Amino acid sequence: MEQTEHPPITSEPLDLRRILIFCLLAIVISGTAALYIALNGGPSAVPSVLILALWYMPGPAFAHLLTRLITKEGWRNLWLAPRFRQNWRTWLVAWFEPAILVVVGAALYFLIFPQHFDATLDAFRSTIDAALAQSGEELPLDLQTLILVQTFAAVLISPLLNALPTFGEEFGWRAYLQPKLMVLGWQRAMLWMGLIWGVWHWPLIAMGHNYGLDYAGAPWLGMLTFLLFTTTFGTLLGWLTIRGGSVWPAVIGHGALNGIGALPLLFAQEPANPPLGPGIFGLIAGVPLFVVALMLWRNAPSRR
Repeated sequence: MEQTEHPPITSEPLDLRRILIFCLLAIVISGTAALYIALNGGPSAVPSVLILALWYMPGPAFAHLLTRLITKEGWRNLWLAPRFRQNWRTWLVAWFEPAILVVVGAALYFLIFPQHFDATLDAFRSTIDAALAQSGEELPLDLQTLILVQTFAAVLISPLLNALPTFGEEFGWRAYLQPKLMVLGWQRAMLWMGLIWGVWHWPLIAMGHNYGLDYAGAPWLGMLTFLLFTTTFGTLLGWLTIRGGSVWPAVIGHGALNGIGALPLLFAQEPANPPLGPGIFGLIAGVPLFVVALMLWRNAPSRR
């Protein structure tokens, strides 16, 4: 497949036909996976984890390929060239900034709601003890050391380990849909990207993914809150894609956040409020991400 430089933003008309075909395919493909998950124990069931990684998340990538085939678009401008040597600084931002935003956002949430902070890790300890009781095994490390090891692994390794499933999303959203919407201009494109990406997540949010279902206004409040997250985080990923001249920084950034995103939950105790935090998907914990995204949104990136 021939890869070329992506063309700059132009005054070309919006390719609405291909956009609609792509969005419909992405929603249908991932929607069938969501139906399977709903009928087989929900997002936390073991088979559902595999379906999520191998069927739901790759839906946009499948939609990308199918749209090109159906519309005979060809295989130019795939955004697959890594361009690491020229843009290694962008890769570093993608690798480490999500972890910084997650930690700062959680700190902000616990500062406002100190009663939700579990310094003794009792809630997490109870979960571990219950799992060990069923398996008959013993914890090889003390709990604090275990969390420290997991945190380092999440920051340093998870961006690569998560690259395959996150590529399934980013090859669709950032490598196909985003270039199509960029004729609207950077700011409008990011708003539309956030809205579409968020709605695509709605079947999972409705089943309790990310927020659970034990909060006031569930699941609708979580579904609406998630639109703000997809818009802000999507702006960061969109910036990384254009700045890096490749889809791979977005893949790495997405994988980095998926790897570290659950860390604040280890320190949370009831009564927590998921639509507010401490996860970065919450309105309060997401404030640092919102600030960063707003600065990026106000200044269109240039390709290096």
